[in-house]
Amino acid sequence: MRCSGICNESEYDAFVAGHASNSISAALGMAIANLMTPGKEKDKVVAVIGDASIGGGLAFEGLNNASNYKNNLLIILNDNDMSIDDNVGALHRYLTKLTTSRRYNKWRYRLYNSLKSKNIINDKGRGVILRFNNSIKALISKQQNIFEGLNIRYFGPFDGNDISKVVQVLNDIKDMEGPRILHLHTVKGKGYAKAEEDPTTWHAPGKFDAQTGERLKKASAQDAPLWQEVFGHTLTELADTNDDIVGVTAAMPSGTSLSVMAKKYPDRVFDVGISEGHAVTFSGGLAAQKKKPFCVIYSSFLQRAYDSIIHDIAIQGLPVTFCIDRAGLVGEDGVTHHGQFDLAYMNIIPGMIVSSPMDEATLRNLMYTSQFIDKPFAIRYPRGKAVNHDWRSPFKQIEVGKGRCITDAEADVAVVSIGPLGNDVQRAVTELNNEGIRLAHYDMIFLKPIDEALLEVIASKHRHIITLEDGTVKGGLGSTVNDWLRHRNLSNKVTTLGINDIWVHHGSVEQLRTDCGYDYDSILSTIKRIDGQP
Repeated sequence: MRCSGICNESEYDAFVAGHASNSISAALGMAIANLMTPGKEKDKVVAVIGDASIGGGLAFEGLNNASNYKNNLLIILNDNDMSIDDNVGALHRYLTKLTTSRRYNKWRYRLYNSLKSKNIINDKGRGVILRFNNSIKALISKQQNIFEGLNIRYFGPFDGNDISKVVQVLNDIKDMEGPRILHLHTVKGKGYAKAEEDPTTWHAPGKFDAQTGERLKKASAQDAPLWQEVFGHTLTELADTNDDIVGVTAAMPSGTSLSVMAKKYPDRVFDVGISEGHAVTFSGGLAAQKKKPFCVIYSSFLQRAYDSIIHDIAIQGLPVTFCIDRAGLVGEDGVTHHGQFDLAYMNIIPGMIVSSPMDEATLRNLMYTSQFIDKPFAIRYPRGKAVNHDWRSPFKQIEVGKGRCITDAEADVAVVSIGPLGNDVQRAVTELNNEGIRLAHYDMIFLKPIDEALLEVIASKHRHIITLEDGTVKGGLGSTVNDWLRHRNLSNKVTTLGINDIWVHHGSVEQLRTDCGYDYDSILSTIKRIDGQP
């Protein structure tokens, strides 16, 4: 099943929110727009944000700006003590302290409602009470409420799982003027005991038996490992012999398997929370002091740190290794989470090395090699299972910018691939050989620097070149090969397979690859069609 998702699911889906921390800024813009639009001045705008997301820089920018303009924004803070992994950072600890002051905050809320119900004060008069309250609190407390310090009225914390209480509080504060924040404390996974006990595992559990909690699909010893497992164990092996290696991630230690290294070397792994830009620049600071950071972030989330990559890493040529997880199509997470742009957005940065392994051994060797390279080095790999069962091969250093011929053949058609899709090409080689069709296959490994010597061989031997990548063709392998041929006035025909200039929505990876025209059957039919052309 495929669906457009996000903004088309419901009339209440007012804004795309697949990445964290953007709700306050978007809602503030909406609230101010309403005040500028006749007939909409009294419309209500509510931003819902989690306790992990509010620690992101974008959320702080929105909070800082909220009291600068006239608006009636209501922010609901859903505080469940969890992101996907455990929350980190000073703000999380601060929210915990606020929760422990529940009695004081409830007393203040009740006092205000009592005075208002007796017409002693109105909503505008609450500002006087608020300033008086802050003055008294400043005398008895060393720490002011951070939200009220930003001139945002604070209410809570309340039990967010008590629906009747939440409705009551919302009714009490809905008509107040000015920005407000309602702090609700909730239980992640509420209502399902197993999810309450283990919220990290049950954040995205896949298919399971609701009665027993048993996963319906279990990995077996014969299964190939996940790419993420290969990354986690490989980085730990490298850290065993190189004390300068450190790991950095932005709130995804479990999903990326950086947690494997964290268990063995907790002082050399840094989870900086939902703050990708900070993660990148923090990695730059580590590299500037001669550490070797491996910064592992999902492809889609790394987009949020693009200026930091360019300004803080690439311009200075700092040797940060970017391990770009969830590259390519990711399936049901949908349009906001596909990693379709990383090849293109890394490719255009001067001095950046851009690579993608076809198999686990190559991933290990790219990681091994990157620790010796004094430049920024990007390695991208997909979500899910890899291809080989016996993947713990000895490390070998790879020559940067060197591709390889996987299948040599005197053939009109050659497939030039990058990344794990090369395994589909090898499957096609076998099937086509049985049908008497010859096919050559080259694995580039590096998009940048691209192996020009290998491209010269390919162009001289094969009339038609098919490029294959799990990402956007524009700026990726397809456009790079096309540009290389055009600049040399070579007449080889090129067919590009990958993601065209479109948004890819929800569906299984195989379904989406079929839609984009580079699933296995599409690869096979494209080769057969071209092979039959004069």
